Amino acid sequence: MRMLHTMLRVADLERSLSFYTEVLGMQLLRRKDYPSGRFTLAFVGYGSEENHTVLELTHNWDTESYALGDAYGHIALGVDDIRSTCAGIADKGGRVVREPGPMKHGTTVIAFVEDPDGYKVELIELSSKAPV
Repeated sequence: MRMLHTMLRVADLERSLSFYTEVLGMQLLRRKDYPSGRFTLAFVGYGSEENHTVLELTHNWDTESYALGDAYGHIALGVDDIRSTCAGIADKGGRVVREPGPMKHGTTVIAFVEDPDGYKVELIELSSKAPV
């Protein structure tokens, strides 16, 4: 077995696609409308679905917003240079909600950004990642 994708429900698909592709640099891998179900699925990621875990963005046409709940945490992306990555995200209009720095009770350098629907994306500086 392997992890295939994580699904996020999004209120505005175009806005979310812009964030994940233009701000975070993912590729739109595929997109399909399902008119009879009144929803669209779009898959984004850093490589093909055959070899990488990706995000499935689900847009239900008749839903304007979602309650994120308190059980969901975040997705995480590994980066080489967290400070320049955060600066690049901010320059493209992304929202950095936790500036780069060591995680509480550890030394791994992390930051958080927020997508248009309020989902958190953790950035982890790979060179600082503590072994588990």
